[in-house]
Amino acid sequence: MNQPEVLKEIFNLNKISLNDLQIDQFLLYYKLLIETNEKFNLTAITDFEEVIQKHFVDSVINYTHFAKNGLVCDIGSGAGFPAIPLKIMRPDLKIVAVDSLNKRVNFLQEIAQKLGFENFEAIHSRAQELHQFRPRESFDYVTARAVAELNILTELCAPYVKINGEFIALKSANIDEELLKSKHAILTLGLTKPIIEDYIIISKNTQSLNRKILYFKKVNHTPLAYPRPKNKITQNPL
Repeated sequence: MNQPEVLKEIFNLNKISLNDLQIDQFLLYYKLLIETNEKFNLTAITDFEEVIQKHFVDSVINYTHFAKNGLVCDIGSGAGFPAIPLKIMRPDLKIVAVDSLNKRVNFLQEIAQKLGFENFEAIHSRAQELHQFRPRESFDYVTARAVAELNILTELCAPYVKINGEFIALKSANIDEELLKSKHAILTLGLTKPIIEDYIIISKNTQSLNRKILYFKKVNHTPLAYPRPKNKITQNPL
């Protein structure tokens, strides 16, 4: 099977349909990802089928959850997961991808331009300084994938979620200990106990992946003291 057929089949296995434009965009994204990865490290996963399963489908397995025209901030976007696949699947979403490494931000800007995105912006910033570029509590959704443990991640993300918005954490299956350690942070930062959805991501020739997505609703304002500087967050997590 050629690459378009493999791509389409893996998405179909996970009950996601792609149109011709989305297929072209994912294939171009993969091509640019691999080319850029040879210059500086973006991902340790480069096999086509693994990238489709572990990066692309994993980023969009919940793509129908977002409200139409929602404003999304992806913290620690890295090579663009979940921001770029989500924008491919949901072009109506307004997405701001945030990363602390300028090379990755330049890559995201190049991808957005070559894929013809509108209402997509990549910002070079740490989460702690994002308030210099965007107001606190201004996003409908803040997403994060493979960034940090929950008690740290909630402090980085919750300040930018508006009241009644959601912080969405994409996690592996083993999160019981993280959840236990993050109880105080969740309460302090104005979030509710999460709703947790379980997913199994299927591929053709690789092992299925167990994933969890955690949805934290923002019900109270996050105190202005948060997020703290990086050294304080890591040395003394909430």
